[in-house]
Amino acid sequence: MALLRRAQTQAGCTAQALAAPAFKAREAALHKVAKDLALPLIFIDRPALEQAQPRCRTRSAIVEAAVGLASVAEACALAAAGPESRLLLPRISLGKTTCALAGDPT
Repeated sequence: MALLRRAQTQAGCTAQALAAPAFKAREAALHKVAKDLALPLIFIDRPALEQAQPRCRTRSAIVEAAVGLASVAEACALAAAGPESRLLLPRISLGKTTCALAGDPT
């Protein structure tokens, strides 16, 4: 929750949804944050994450070795925000948690 608040402050906007990769669907913390912030929780499947990769700014060799994707947080944000969306805030991290914000290009 602290990381999302920091991201919103840095981007100067408010999140409308919380997006996460489908492989994290059992993570209790995601469900708790979404509930506490009254945000819809959207799980992004692997094909959508793969499709968003070219639009991601940040790449991680460590993440790519672990899950086969160079960017997860940015891809989730972009996929959830739609095919014409853009990053409002590239990935930031706090410990092992990452967050990125995407939205409408207008």
